[in-house]
Amino acid sequence: MSATATPSTDVTTETDSTEESKEERLRSYLRKRAEDGELYFKSKFIADDVDLSPKEIGALMVKLSESAADLQIEKWSYTGATTWRVEPA
Repeated sequence: MSATATPSTDVTTETDSTEESKEERLRSYLRKRAEDGELYFKSKFIADDVDLSPKEIGALMVKLSESAADLQIEKWSYTGATTWRVEPA
């Protein structure tokens, strides 16, 4: 006798929803801080504000630079850590 499990049709995992909320939290923070003009920052200085690690912020900034149509994001310089430049699109 063989028992087979029915595959799940739910494609959203907890990890996906957590990633989305982290990305949206960072995007909202950047949008608010850059609404008056350009913003320069290093991940380690905003980590506490967005409740993310500097490493998580760096990874999300790369994603956001490709997907956030309302923000212009670029790596500005690297001196000990990446400085990011953000301004409204």
